[in-house]
Amino acid sequence: MNPIVDKLGRPIRDLRISVTDRCNFRCTYCMPKEVFGDDYVFLPKKELLSFEEMERFAKLFASFGVKKLRLTGGEPLMRRGLPDLIAKLTKIERIEDIGLTTNGVLLGQYAQPLYDAGLRRLNMSLDALDPVIFGEMNGRGIKPDLILSNIDRAKDIGFTIKVNMVVKKGVNESEILPMAAYFKERGITLRFIEFMDVGNDNGWSFDSVVTKKEIYEMLRKEYELEPTEEDYYGEVAKRYRYADTDAEVGFITSVSESFCSTCTRARLSSDGKLYTCLFASSGFDLRELIRSGMSDEELRDAIVGVWERRADRYSDERTEQTVKNRKKIDMSYIGG
Repeated sequence: MNPIVDKLGRPIRDLRISVTDRCNFRCTYCMPKEVFGDDYVFLPKKELLSFEEMERFAKLFASFGVKKLRLTGGEPLMRRGLPDLIAKLTKIERIEDIGLTTNGVLLGQYAQPLYDAGLRRLNMSLDALDPVIFGEMNGRGIKPDLILSNIDRAKDIGFTIKVNMVVKKGVNESEILPMAAYFKERGITLRFIEFMDVGNDNGWSFDSVVTKKEIYEMLRKEYELEPTEEDYYGEVAKRYRYADTDAEVGFITSVSESFCSTCTRARLSSDGKLYTCLFASSGFDLRELIRSGMSDEELRDAIVGVWERRADRYSDERTEQTVKNRKKIDMSYIGG
């Protein structure tokens, strides 16, 4: 089947699959514990897509252009049997890259089984090296030493690792340089993510954003940075290499430098809804279709129809009013 494009001429290349809406963190920018308390009701198992359904959807998406899969959550390692899903996905033709985003708490237990199943790439979330700051940000008091030791274990096993740090003004700017130094020394790519207005519960405002320009200027006082060429069309991170090493640092700039014009990503929630933007208000229910007995051809036509109608460019259009008035799906549900 020929590749498909949306109304703005953007192809579909990346599919992010949320395997669960549950998480063992309560990060202030994603699942604040004031909203997602101990009595919060998550999706029952019967409403989640099965691994067989996820595999079928991944094959369909691969047939019209998707080359990269990313497994997200919630925290994906909370979904039992995840290595079984990895083993299924690695066998799909045309899929060139499979990654997994995790907070790393359970990685010590699952790193080897995931690697044995065929996973090679991890995106790890870590927002500070300072135990107090990190404990407050993750909402559970979990210390960074646990995550750092699991990063070391995963690297020793053979994983390629990138570390994601969400930077929030007045909270963890002081950790920018310590994080940069730590991961530069270990040759691990660190990516700074601007605090985004995903969902409706994280108290976002423009005043809380530390921009790429501000972070870059802090780093430039300590290091010589060389810009690198993008690896592929639609690459999100703006990447730089430290001049004296092969280590890289990146910036994900959804707020200050939008990348809507080259966005190639679709998102499938754990209960089977298809979203064409991280900041979407609603999704298209594919679970209902797949469980109604639709053929692959009928499902393919439905998915193509959604993508060809796509015109999302939220970050281009973001204003104080859109942030205040638009109800958006929570990142813990849709994945990052």
